[in-house]
Amino acid sequence: MHIPSYAHDTIRAAVLPGVPTSRQAGGLECRLCGRPFGEDLAAIPLGPTPTSGLFGCRPCLTRLVTRARRNRDAALAQDAERARAESATWLPMRERHLARLNRVREAAEAAAEVAGDENIEALRIAWLLISLESAYAWIPETPEPPASAGPADTELKDEAFRLDLAMITARETVAERLAYHLINEAQSEDPEMCGEFECADDCSGRHDSSHIDCGPDAVFDDLAEHGVTVEPPEPEPLSPRLAALFGKDTAKEKTPPLPGIEEHVPAVLAHFGITADDTDALVSAAAVGLVADAWREGPLDQIREAADGPSDGEIFAQSVDLYRRAHTALMAAQDDGPESLLAFVAVASDMDLPWAGDSRFTLRMAPPEFVEELVRQVDDRTWFTAEMMREQGWHAALLHRAASATFKALHHFGMPGWPGAVATAMERIAVRDRSGAPEPLTNLEAVKAALLEAPDRLGADALDWISRQALFG
Repeated sequence: MHIPSYAHDTIRAAVLPGVPTSRQAGGLECRLCGRPFGEDLAAIPLGPTPTSGLFGCRPCLTRLVTRARRNRDAALAQDAERARAESATWLPMRERHLARLNRVREAAEAAAEVAGDENIEALRIAWLLISLESAYAWIPETPEPPASAGPADTELKDEAFRLDLAMITARETVAERLAYHLINEAQSEDPEMCGEFECADDCSGRHDSSHIDCGPDAVFDDLAEHGVTVEPPEPEPLSPRLAALFGKDTAKEKTPPLPGIEEHVPAVLAHFGITADDTDALVSAAAVGLVADAWREGPLDQIREAADGPSDGEIFAQSVDLYRRAHTALMAAQDDGPESLLAFVAVASDMDLPWAGDSRFTLRMAPPEFVEELVRQVDDRTWFTAEMMREQGWHAALLHRAASATFKALHHFGMPGWPGAVATAMERIAVRDRSGAPEPLTNLEAVKAALLEAPDRLGADALDWISRQALFG
């Protein structure tokens, strides 16, 4: 008899209360109604295995399945009614907020355009910015959508982002206009200025400026006059052409970041079943290594231990998703250059992107100090891979990250050892009690296929259950 998944909880609630009799524990009587099994009443196993545990009869189980189906259908109807009621309240609220965001954004865009008009008095421009900032400050907090709205509706967030960009543009335009206005107002009306201009005979000597370039280092001297010391950056090296003019030799050969990597690392990888000349295997291992080095170690452990940190299943799912993105970025870098790795950095560092596996966790939920450290680590270590590509070539950079994967993630998804790890995990899960496991773990064949092809397809909850069972340990 097939027992649908939605009836499991109902049957479990009917079976577990009380202590079973010896006949029920021995599989001689139905645990639900107490009738003895025989030719007219077959025993249907309820677990934990087909030959041991408790048993029920078909009439009792049919009755419980029917009850569970009715309860499920009633719950679905209630959920649909609640979703309709929430939608009737939410949609007008959403539209009002979107309208306010759009109107203030349009005002910001118009203010930026007006601020660039030199025929308008500077004081009026200043008051225009004040009134714009007031309208921006009066925008209410973004309303929270009901759970039934789902995570796919990002229009409120997108419009708020567009408004922020428009406000930045308006502020920058007004600031530049007012800065030059003050500088020009402070200029003396000195007729000697006319020596640099072709001026009319009746010129007063006053010439307004709209662009001044003080060079890269003047700001540090200006700050020092206000008692603030900031070390200026190191001067840029001269180009070979200018260096030749000044008699300096800057064409000395640079030492590569990891000399000898092409000679020594292939043997190490071969020991772990990775052929350096096999592009697919090498890129896959390098993607695992990039995720392990740039994202998985260090700050992520502190983020996981925080109060609202991600579960092991959420980290598992996200690492698989980032592996795919790293793989795509590394492959693209072969033809498009190291800049392709920025796509991986953007996703790994995204503050508001929900993690894979239907997770609701985002980096913005974690303590800021740990997130800043993680973002910096992702950027720094991906930058190092990009530099290796520039200095020693695409293949050498892959060798570096692949070697890292063999030490840190030898049996992770994407490595040659992953199918073996899955086989071991499936042997262990087959003998575990899965009565409380998430629904995706019911069909073991589907679980095995998902683990081999796309583990995040099982969902963060299922991966978290697998992690707690230490099936890959």
